[in-house]
Amino acid sequence: MPIKIHQFPCLSDNYGFLVRDEATGLAACIDTPEAAPILAALDQLGWKLDLILNTHWHPDHAGGDAEIKAATGATIVGPAEVERLTPVDRKVVDGDDVMLGQTRFQVIDTGGHTLGHVSYFAPADRVAFVGDTLFTLGCGRMFEGDAAQMWASLQRLAALPDDTAVYCAHEYTASNARFALSVDTDPALAARTAEIFAARERGEPTVPTTIGLEKATNPFLRAPLLRPSLAPHEAFGAIRAAKDSFKG
Repeated sequence: MPIKIHQFPCLSDNYGFLVRDEATGLAACIDTPEAAPILAALDQLGWKLDLILNTHWHPDHAGGDAEIKAATGATIVGPAEVERLTPVDRKVVDGDDVMLGQTRFQVIDTGGHTLGHVSYFAPADRVAFVGDTLFTLGCGRMFEGDAAQMWASLQRLAALPDDTAVYCAHEYTASNARFALSVDTDPALAARTAEIFAARERGEPTVPTTIGLEKATNPFLRAPLLRPSLAPHEAFGAIRAAKDSFKG
């Protein structure tokens, strides 16, 4: 049976995600940017929280762990780095499987934003929760890793099926789109950004996206095409540096 996903805003620009395994009725939250909206959504939906799946240690991703665990008894799962902020019941690394009822999530190493960042991919449902590694038309800042690590992580995500739904943790897309247009003149990008700006004007989310859409239009995944004289990870690093100083 397919999973059900409930998406809702948290903090100023985060998204909260609740995932329900329809076969068993067990639910997980992906990161805990803010406890109150997550607990309210669980109550409204009547879902039983079994797991907290953390992607990385930053407070806007794991800051609500303790309060939500105290309220629900959920098991906290995440990379070891989360213990910089809060205790973890089960530490996971690349290649591990995490079961939510009958739904299997594969743990993928997507370090770079933080060194131990992971993503969770449900292959039967073609759904990936990628935290702050990949955004709609963007990618996370490299606070701890380097360009080679982040590029390798993005390539692991790009290797997923093109129709994989990608749930990114923030609504950064309008800003990402303005930057993308400054470095990439591809017609497909121009068409997509027009749709994005219109969606944001209507107050609609731009998450989820898909792996196929990002491969076609995301300047960070297209970096080797945009900077062909550089090695792929160096091309990515150049595009990321340009975004870090972009004022548009």
